Amino acid sequence: MKIAVSAQGKTLDSSLDPRFGRAAYILVVDTETLEFEAFDNGNNKNAFKGAGIQAAAMVSDKNAEVLLTGFCGPNAFQTLDAAGVKVVSDQSGRVIDVIQKFKQGGAVYAEGANKDGHW
Repeated sequence: MKIAVSAQGKTLDSSLDPRFGRAAYILVVDTETLEFEAFDNGNNKNAFKGAGIQAAAMVSDKNAEVLLTGFCGPNAFQTLDAAGVKVVSDQSGRVIDVIQKFKQGGAVYAEGANKDGHW
């Protein structure tokens, strides 16, 4: 399964970035092999508005089935939901630890955004 994780750095040892739309990086990880790609989210991080929607579109384009993050706003959540991507919010710690917890069945899928929209 491919999952996406908002991250502060480019490796699995990086800290999870709690801000999905404005995360420094988004890692797309194969949960079976732990092979991953790190995507620079700098354009979205510095966007005036629409960061969450653009990051959500990128996650969908990379065929991730689940997003692990700290906070997900309403526009990003709606975009992910429309694309069939499940969201696990309120995550923290190192990316690898969050992935291992997910693999052990420790995920509770969000039913909505856990952060207010900016606009």
